[in-house]
Amino acid sequence: MNGWADALLRRGPEGRRLRALRRVRPGPLADHLATPLPDRDTPLDRLPLLAVDLETTGLDPRRDRILSIGWVPVDGGEVRLGGAGRVVVRDGGADGVGQSAAVHGITDDDLVHGTAPEDAVGALLGALAGRVLLAHFAAVETGFLGAACRRSWGVEPPFVVVDTLELERRALVRADRRHAEPGALRLATARARRGLPPYPLHEALTDALACAELYLAQRAELEHTTPETTLTLRQVVA
Repeated sequence: MNGWADALLRRGPEGRRLRALRRVRPGPLADHLATPLPDRDTPLDRLPLLAVDLETTGLDPRRDRILSIGWVPVDGGEVRLGGAGRVVVRDGGADGVGQSAAVHGITDDDLVHGTAPEDAVGALLGALAGRVLLAHFAAVETGFLGAACRRSWGVEPPFVVVDTLELERRALVRADRRHAEPGALRLATARARRGLPPYPLHEALTDALACAELYLAQRAELEHTTPETTLTLRQVVA
């Protein structure tokens, strides 16, 4: 490999993965980091993704907490329900769920019987190994997961991300709808625009599935508009 290509590797996600692997404490994150990330030239019909959704007590990873995690694998153009998972996270916060219970319906009693935070995040990292993280408004997922990994294992992992909210924004630009109505980028609105069925909101596994289905619909639109092009991760990465 020449010096220019080597420098790009060191700066890119693969280089960040290798640097994080050298610093991480033993545990599930180390196992996750030991698996190479998909190359950005991977065709979408062979791309392994994991649709992820978190329910949290708020939107600030510095003070709010993860309450539940849901995930669904997507292999190429297929949703793999057999690999789906959901965990409720046992919480030691003195304030409990608080007012966020009105959004997601998770109660303090649910948390008492939940999975320890490190084990819950570890289960997700195992499912995510070698896959691209797929989410709607992925900054929430990467922010909370990064903070949780730093607390447990001393390192924030580099995530390669496909964000269906960003794909929707690009779709509206292509359709010359840059100033679409408020809420146009919401998950439920983007699904309704494509005739996808409504699902109950703010349940981690259901939202992960809803995101996976939206991604496949968005991908089909992209493929229809560029029939002569083999689409790759490069065209959809956030």
